[in-house]
Amino acid sequence: MTQLAVTVDRRSPVPLYFQVAEQLEQSIMAGTLAPGTRLPNEIVLADQLSLSRPTMRQAIRYLVDKGLLVRKRGVGTQVVQSQVRRSIELSSLYDDLIRSGQHPTTTVRDLRVVPAPEEIADALSLAEKAEVIRIRRLRYAQDEPLALMTNYLPQGLVDITPEKLEQHGLYELLRAGGVQLRVARQTIGARSATVAQARDLHETKGAALLTMTRTAYDDVGRAVEYGTHLYRASRYSFELTLIER
Repeated sequence: MTQLAVTVDRRSPVPLYFQVAEQLEQSIMAGTLAPGTRLPNEIVLADQLSLSRPTMRQAIRYLVDKGLLVRKRGVGTQVVQSQVRRSIELSSLYDDLIRSGQHPTTTVRDLRVVPAPEEIADALSLAEKAEVIRIRRLRYAQDEPLALMTNYLPQGLVDITPEKLEQHGLYELLRAGGVQLRVARQTIGARSATVAQARDLHETKGAALLTMTRTAYDDVGRAVEYGTHLYRASRYSFELTLIER
């Protein structure tokens, strides 16, 4: 049975349930409570921490709502995979996952030359119907599906193959091909998963997905990549640093 290292200060104005939830969240994010760890039931937890059952239930519900714990019928309450937090900077998802120890893998769904749709041609400053390379991939982190990614590149930019994309990130391949990425214009949004998207990402139909579209430019101002990605909101978030001016 898991013994939780949690202490509460009954004199603090911070609600007891939040004190418990905050310490459990820190343990999950630090890896002390590893993914898959099964927690005792609420009665046992409340007894361990000398708290009331409603207080313990509220702390657990708070972490379930944040996507850090999951309740499974016949199994109990378990720690889920820690969420991937991505800083807003000009880097690829592959690079970010490598840095955070998430062990990314990639399935290339499609790689072909296609006429550029109007939106893509505009983003890449190309003539309408100009040929571009379209790449569709399913990215995994810790063997769990995380993102559906579609990218468009001008033809002749770099040599791209499915084999290379399964072993390397797209931006890594661009840099290796002499493309110096400098700046990007990016939009973040949200949508509900379609049946097909939910199946690919192991979510339910209508589950929340984060969306990102990005146009990246090189050091001479040339548009070199347009991407549109879908991420599991339960496993992924964007992190921003705000500076007062």
